[in-house]
Amino acid sequence: MAQPSGIHARRAALRLLDAVLRRGDTMDLAFAAATKDVRKFEDRALARAIASEVLRWLVDLDALIDSATKTVLPPDAKARMVLRMMLAQWLRLETPPHAIIATCLPLLAGGPRRLAHGVFSTLTKQEAALPAAPTLPEPVAERWGERAPAIAGGLAVPPPLDLTLKDPEQTEIWKAKLAADSLMPGHLRLARGENVEKLPGFSEGAWWVQDLAASLPAHLLGAGEGRHVLDLCAAPGGKTLQLAAQGWKVTALDISKRRLALLKENLGRTGLKASVVRADALEWEPKHQFDAILLDAPCTATGTARRHPDVLHRIGQRQIEEMAQLQSALISRAAEWLKPGGTFVYATCSLEREEGEDQALPGSLRLLPIDAGNLPANLAPSDDGTLRTDPGMLAEIGGLDGFFISTSQKTD
Repeated sequence: MAQPSGIHARRAALRLLDAVLRRGDTMDLAFAAATKDVRKFEDRALARAIASEVLRWLVDLDALIDSATKTVLPPDAKARMVLRMMLAQWLRLETPPHAIIATCLPLLAGGPRRLAHGVFSTLTKQEAALPAAPTLPEPVAERWGERAPAIAGGLAVPPPLDLTLKDPEQTEIWKAKLAADSLMPGHLRLARGENVEKLPGFSEGAWWVQDLAASLPAHLLGAGEGRHVLDLCAAPGGKTLQLAAQGWKVTALDISKRRLALLKENLGRTGLKASVVRADALEWEPKHQFDAILLDAPCTATGTARRHPDVLHRIGQRQIEEMAQLQSALISRAAEWLKPGGTFVYATCSLEREEGEDQALPGSLRLLPIDAGNLPANLAPSDDGTLRTDPGMLAEIGGLDGFFISTSQKTD
């Protein structure tokens, strides 16, 4: 008997969710294996969309399921997982119920199909609905405190597609070509769902994909004018490309062979140049000091929850503390490689204070307040001169990722 069209995408989504919620894998790392038998780009995209919406709304989807069952299903029950997918497709992806039943119930072959069908039918008849913003998992809401409601509001929908232009002076030209919006020179914003490689400008390397917040650390370093900058933990390379385009002589260092391959690929596509080094930053020794260093440090990446909602369920206090220790070691080490008077930019795409505001600078570094004039409209530095962004900001125009950014100068 032939399987219903679309079942491969649903089976891939189920694998993705299992990898994240049972094994603690990132969705990015699990994606290739989960979609190995899904041939069409559209079906792979659908699998990711289903899994993402389940993870984004998991607490609320579970509340709906529990409201329609006499006995609470175990958290890891396959029937619960399939019901989460069914509800996410109906309530978030606007898939017709008959198509959901046809493509999802076969995932429970030999299992409680009647139960899942009954629960889904009950909720559709009741015209069940989700709240305006996702309910955060309790530990996450506790960590983010008073910021949590605004951040949750910014997580309600996947983000738009942000691009960084190689030549900011061509912003208006590319804005017209791509029918895009722009929040600052060198930035373009398009509706999500575009096939990036088919967009004008991709093959000739006129731009690269980069969230608006992720583009700010390199932007704050300004024109390089041939000076030497170290992009520490550089891959996959968005900031390396920015720095090279801004006229810096870039040394891009990272430990990951796979991610450095992406960096080299992007350098080739854009025609920009950088010296690429594969090494452990905690062991590497440079041959000279640098005029500037950008450390976009490894972190829990909780600030990317709009596009990676798996972080809401994978990250806990243990991972935060481990990352904070690594970041502190990298900051201390990098400070030794900076010339007197040189500029140090520290950034993380994390919403956790331990990875941002609580990170102490070595005595040789003096904090330099960030100039609001270098930021997009409606963003401003904190009182101490650092910058904190979160997904609740600029939500009415598409939002941005959560970042912490500080700039400082070496005093000796």
